[in-house]
Amino acid sequence: MPGNLDAITAALRGFSDTPSLDARLHAQSGAPVSAEEFVRRRKAGEPVSKILGRRGFWKGDFIVTPDVLDPRPDSETLIESVLKCFPDKSRPYRILDIGTGSGCLLASLLGEYPNAAGVGVDISEKALAVARKNAHGLPAAFMRKDFAAPDFARGLGAFDIVVSNPPYIPTAEIAHLEPAVREYDPRAALDGGADGLEAYRHLARECPGLLNPDGVAFFEIGRGQGADVRAIFAACGLDFAGAENDLSGIERVLMFRRR
Repeated sequence: MPGNLDAITAALRGFSDTPSLDARLHAQSGAPVSAEEFVRRRKAGEPVSKILGRRGFWKGDFIVTPDVLDPRPDSETLIESVLKCFPDKSRPYRILDIGTGSGCLLASLLGEYPNAAGVGVDISEKALAVARKNAHGLPAAFMRKDFAAPDFARGLGAFDIVVSNPPYIPTAEIAHLEPAVREYDPRAALDGGADGLEAYRHLARECPGLLNPDGVAFFEIGRGQGADVRAIFAACGLDFAGAENDLSGIERVLMFRRR
């Protein structure tokens, strides 16, 4: 197959909702895979980002692998929420990213706050390897930690900004997700337990000890989970500090402070 836009676009019609965009992304990537392989894998349902190994997010372009959740536009609401809450970009904030995955959240925030320093934690060593590459040259440290473990907060200290996009899909709903998500994103980054709220229960327990007195924690949530997540954090001594909707008008980020 000729490796040009028209040929790839034509080959993907009927298999992709965005054949022209897919072809353009392949061309712009410098073609790390051949046009033939790209079309074959795309027809099998593999996301473009996983084929090409990169995904745009916020103001950057990030490495992605099968070991990390694909950065999504909805998660940019987390970045926007932090910038609204902490408009002074000159301050030396300490930032914690829980479940850092690709590191896109932490790297994006450090790009906005040049005097800040960050810590990214994840249970997956393979994810941490990706995050380290994406944060190369930035003042970020990464470590393996399980936020469900009773000693999770040990040695971390306190932070001005805590962000997290935890797993929040109810287990039974994973089978019904679109194949591009269900088959190509790591299940551990999706599965939020029976009701989708298990991660928030652990995070709410840990959060008071991770925040400085004026610190704020920002959590991405799934559709319709707002009331339940608010109640979980309130029961752990945190005050609700605001919410932000994503581009579709869905409540996507909740903010909490120490009581």
